[in-house]
Amino acid sequence: MKDRKGKDMFPIFEQEKIAAYGMIISFVLSVGVRMFLGMLYSRMIVETDNMATTTNRLLKQCKLKFSHCYQLNNGVSNVPIFVEKFLTGLSLGPLSFGVLYHISGHMLMLSVIFSGMGVCRGIMAGSTFGQILPFYICIMIELYAYFSVAAIVDIKQKRKALKINLIDYLENHLSNRMQVTREDIRMLYGGEEKKPGLTKGLELLPIAGWLADKNEEVEWAGMEEEACKRPAEIREIHPGVGLEEEEAEALEDLLKEFLSLS
Repeated sequence: MKDRKGKDMFPIFEQEKIAAYGMIISFVLSVGVRMFLGMLYSRMIVETDNMATTTNRLLKQCKLKFSHCYQLNNGVSNVPIFVEKFLTGLSLGPLSFGVLYHISGHMLMLSVIFSGMGVCRGIMAGSTFGQILPFYICIMIELYAYFSVAAIVDIKQKRKALKINLIDYLENHLSNRMQVTREDIRMLYGGEEKKPGLTKGLELLPIAGWLADKNEEVEWAGMEEEACKRPAEIREIHPGVGLEEEEAEALEDLLKEFLSLS
């Protein structure tokens, strides 16, 4: 009885099933894609609060790319551009986040087209305005619901927040740690000399998140103090050894000891 009553209320949907189903499915896809994108951005924003130990695949790729770029170019001169390029390249399979964002809007337009098609076919079939009115009502409700969800999710604001967090981490945290590591290597081996195995291991420290942990930072500071004290101890035992050789030997022992802790 209820089914019969529902059919009597919206007979136009029974007559134009293709238009009705197309309108509803397109609307659900448009809202679903927009909400899914919002969830992805929100999750990444939360992960940026703890970038050193993040498990997010996309953020780990960002750190890795930044580290490689830093090593190849001896620094990154424009971090905001680097982050913008990374965000533009974000993708889910073959579809980028930007494409998914536009697909959401196109699905809504497709829903409007299906609604208009149902109205036109109804008019051609001789339906009255009252009979085709449900298509108008549904599309108005869909438009209101879509723009309400879009305002709540606010993809553009989430993308902006994610960009700010990434720039802050790369420019104010990771860059400084990598610079400290490079300076330590120069102090030990000089500006031109390099030992590939040890240098590679040290340059990868920021990626692995070794220096991100506060306890390890304290331990590193303690080792630096010890390195400052060792040259004096060496001078007492070997008065003839030069100052530069003493510092190099002390730093080399210190770095070997530090690497053995890994």
